[in-house]
Amino acid sequence: MKSFFSPALLVCVALLQPFMGALAPVLGLGTPIGSATRGLGLPEQPLAAFFSIWSLIFGAFLVFALLVWRQREAWMTRIGAPLLLAGLGNIAWMLSAQLIASPIVDFVLLFPIVIAAWIAAARFDRMRGMGGSPEKLVADAATGLLSGWSLVAVAISIPLAIRALTPLGPTDYPWQMLWTTLCTAAFGAWMFARYVSRTLWFFAALGWGLLGIIANNWTVTGMGWLAIMTGVAGTLILLLRLLRGADGMRIPARQTETT
Repeated sequence: MKSFFSPALLVCVALLQPFMGALAPVLGLGTPIGSATRGLGLPEQPLAAFFSIWSLIFGAFLVFALLVWRQREAWMTRIGAPLLLAGLGNIAWMLSAQLIASPIVDFVLLFPIVIAAWIAAARFDRMRGMGGSPEKLVADAATGLLSGWSLVAVAISIPLAIRALTPLGPTDYPWQMLWTTLCTAAFGAWMFARYVSRTLWFFAALGWGLLGIIANNWTVTGMGWLAIMTGVAGTLILLLRLLRGADGMRIPARQTETT
């Protein structure tokens, strides 16, 4: 995976991501991201304001890319390679969401982003306990936030894909659609904490997405019980992480050390 990696390319991708997301609203090309579903009263979608987390993700991504370009340490390259793939996948997804606007295509394009982001998070997790630094804090934030929000994106896209393949309307079966999203988020959170990483940044992004769903159902759709259930489910997910902890890559790392 390292053979194609270039710090300059990582910086370029970091700069291109926010620009690609602004193609439709600024240049008038295609449909702005989120416009196709805005105002439909979808119970599993976060409130539009909560998508502002992308600015934090893009910022952490750019800072890490600049650090890689400047310092070029081996551990940065190891994490930067899958992060580069995640950034390229994100650009492809944003172009698709604006120019094609197909829920099915957008849903499929999310999986390479999740896989690459989780690989980057797993690689960083293997380094925990080897000393801290501001550079490692940035790397942890960049990989953790992107990993968590990409899971949110997958979870809220499943109902969109189901509606695209069926004659179901935006507000048909709201409980089932919400539970599809919540179960996907819960299972993904367990998988991430158990096998990928111990970072809390992942759960900060996931919790922010669930909070957005609560706000949407409480203030827009008027489905208060769905908001309450989302709050209960989100609280359980976060409490299990805080009280039980996480394994991340500790088990594979220890096995590697003993072999």
